[in-house]
Amino acid sequence: MKSCPRCKEDKPRTAFASNKARQVAKGRHVRPRVDVPVGHKYCRTCGEIQPHSEWTRNRSASDGFATLCKSCKAIKGRAGHLKRHYGLTEAERDEMVASQMGLCVICLKAPAVHVDHCHKTGRVRGVLCFNCNSAIGKLGDDPDAVRRAAAYLEGIAWKPTLVAPGVYRLPS
Repeated sequence: MKSCPRCKEDKPRTAFASNKARQVAKGRHVRPRVDVPVGHKYCRTCGEIQPHSEWTRNRSASDGFATLCKSCKAIKGRAGHLKRHYGLTEAERDEMVASQMGLCVICLKAPAVHVDHCHKTGRVRGVLCFNCNSAIGKLGDDPDAVRRAAAYLEGIAWKPTLVAPGVYRLPS
């Protein structure tokens, strides 16, 4: 039994039209219902039926689970991160990696997986490996610091001379 909102009488459910029929009558698209076994849920993005363990929890959803499975959510999250932070699509990032032959342009050893950008301008410079990207970041995106680090590694002593408070003369 269901209460009618107009006449306030209790009537059998068969006396009421389905929401699907009303939506079709209005010319709207109605998704087909997919039957899933108990303990599973259908992901509309990938089209797969997966167990509840492959879904994140969402308290506000009627079934208590998110609308995307974990793998689709991760893919969508990465694509959103690239677009928000760097203004890149996944295709543009993949094109950059392909132009670098898939390798980090600094060490030429590891695969290029991390987008590198200038923290001042936000301009994307390329795609690097994790170690090279973090090294540049830890050196503050400062080309002079990178040169001093290279000189240090090559065995050139770097001993600045204090000229005035906070002003150093670098060795030539």
